[in-house]
Amino acid sequence: MSIIIYSIVYISSAIVFMLVCGLIFKYEIPSKVVFSLVAVGIILRIVLIPIQPVGSDDWYRYIWDGKVMDEGINPYRYAPANPALAQLRSTILPSRINHADMKTIYPPLAEILFYAAYKIDGESFLGLKLLLFIFDLATILGIFLITNKLVLNLKNILIYALCPLLLFQFFVDGHADGFGIALLVFSIFFYLDDKKVMSYLFIGLSASIKPISLILVPVLFFHEKSFREKIKVVIMSLAILALFYLPFIFSGTPFKALATFSENWTFNGIVFDLLNVFIKDNQRTRMICGILFVIFYLRTIMSHHKTINTVESLLQKIYVSIFLLYIFSPVVHPWYLSWLAILLPLVPRWSGIVYVSLISLTAFTVINYRSTGVWKEYLFVLLLEYVPVLALFVYELVRNDRSSEKTAVLQQ
Repeated sequence: MSIIIYSIVYISSAIVFMLVCGLIFKYEIPSKVVFSLVAVGIILRIVLIPIQPVGSDDWYRYIWDGKVMDEGINPYRYAPANPALAQLRSTILPSRINHADMKTIYPPLAEILFYAAYKIDGESFLGLKLLLFIFDLATILGIFLITNKLVLNLKNILIYALCPLLLFQFFVDGHADGFGIALLVFSIFFYLDDKKVMSYLFIGLSASIKPISLILVPVLFFHEKSFREKIKVVIMSLAILALFYLPFIFSGTPFKALATFSENWTFNGIVFDLLNVFIKDNQRTRMICGILFVIFYLRTIMSHHKTINTVESLLQKIYVSIFLLYIFSPVVHPWYLSWLAILLPLVPRWSGIVYVSLISLTAFTVINYRSTGVWKEYLFVLLLEYVPVLALFVYELVRNDRSSEKTAVLQQ
């Protein structure tokens, strides 16, 4: 599949997805039809598994790290291009790895899964995609369990099951976020099912694949009334993450490449890109974006919505927190939004649906890169993607605030 065909199909299916979501919200859908459509989504995933990744080459790094671990070498010790790993070189690895001069940035549980993928099918992407398929089925199951527990409309599952973002980013391009979101879904489920210790453990497990899960720790900290429970959510989540890093820190530098990535990489961040036009200083702009995020994040998680259901309030805070993280982040690749997509069946908001759809427009950058070798962002793409999303997000916040005020008046 060429990058042109990939982009056309991805963008057009994302547009269709928004229309489908409109129908999902408008009409009642019998449970048999819902399960049939979920089955269609699963079949689409299976069909896409054998396709060579098109929009990203990250999978080469994943498999290389797995290969390095298979040799008993700490993946955080050497960059792929390091001569110390010369004996592991093949016709495709590490020559096709992006930034082969950098050590890996991925957390330890992700590295363990890369090792498992390599053991399944060597330097092929198939082992990786098979694991992603298993984890994605778990994600769908977790969403179903939460939907059933909260007595939400079953049809909401379709927002996840039929989402093109997940089909393209996991089952075409094979991104590792699919592992982390499955664990995050179950951390939410266990918390709502009052199995809080399990919830905190799963937050730590998810963070061991990608740190974004840690955004739940302050949310739950302020949500809990018991001081003991507040301490448990912090200590247990971070302890699991630390335990996974422990075997790697004595013979490698797990955080070196991650720090470099965090300090320098930029892509598709609306607030960062607009501010940096005027500030023209990468580090200063990052600092301002970080401060702005913390201000809005704390305001979100420390607010008290006494007029609405506590569980509903909690889920909304998680949704808004992750949404804000992306708005103020310097880097927002399409697969990052999978962490938002898992919340849409539980907090069905148009801001999120439009966001996970319009981010497909970043394919224009990939097309240009494949054609010219230059990684270039387009302002018109950035505005076309974010203006509708931010307008909807602000509208939803205002509407919810007014709804809460009306409920408060009625209760007096």
